[in-house]
Amino acid sequence: MASKFDRIVWQVISEADLVIEVLDARIPLESRCRRIEQVVERKGKPLILVINKSDLVPRQVMEEWRKIFSREHPTIYISARDRLGTRRLWQVIKRNAPKLPVKVAVVGYPNVGKSSIINILKGRHSLGTSPIPGFTKHKQLVKASRMIHVIDTPGVFPSPKKEPEIAVISALRPESLDDPVIPALKLLEIALRKSTLSIEETYKIEVDTDDPYTILTKIAERRGLLLKDGKLNIDEAARILIRDWQSGRLVFYFTPSDYGLSPGAKKEISEKSN
Repeated sequence: MASKFDRIVWQVISEADLVIEVLDARIPLESRCRRIEQVVERKGKPLILVINKSDLVPRQVMEEWRKIFSREHPTIYISARDRLGTRRLWQVIKRNAPKLPVKVAVVGYPNVGKSSIINILKGRHSLGTSPIPGFTKHKQLVKASRMIHVIDTPGVFPSPKKEPEIAVISALRPESLDDPVIPALKLLEIALRKSTLSIEETYKIEVDTDDPYTILTKIAERRGLLLKDGKLNIDEAARILIRDWQSGRLVFYFTPSDYGLSPGAKKEISEKSN
């Protein structure tokens, strides 16, 4: 039996003429959703990969990812927050639209910036909304312009089940996690490999160990996070860490070379993503 997610995604993609999948520039491979892409492929709809949050990653790295992903689908990178590359977004939509006006669906994991991109496409001068037959009242067709209509579907995303996935792709708000320590430790484990400096600068602590739990303890101490019995509030330190990663305050990122990929090689990348 198909899950609720699969039914909604199938419905949204069936309604769309073109699909945009939004990725996180810091973790572009991990933030790809193969389940979404498989539905798009089955429905025969064009797919555009939009790598968001490019302001957090060096441009050279973004160019490398763009070249690699472009071997599979049209790909651009933007910063929705800083409104960088948004003109290219409009251009690539029109270039790949099977017809005009085109209905565009924006999908992807939480916290990758779907809402920001939908808002960019809608703009201040959107021409109004209309309900889509068969959809709930929360899903509407927004006429962003005479040429581009956006299916506004804020809840279309898969929910990963493994805690490491939750940590890396930021799929859940830290307040909703029963045990935030495990995903926080996973994040710290990666951060210690990628950039100890980012940890030191963000939390004003000295990183003199490769033990994630010790680092989390230092963060709790530095912030003065205490429970009623005077013990360190490690859970709250974990939530702060996850929140800082989601907001872009704690910054580290993955490059193609981290996966043995290079822009010039023809190595298959699909098996390396979700």
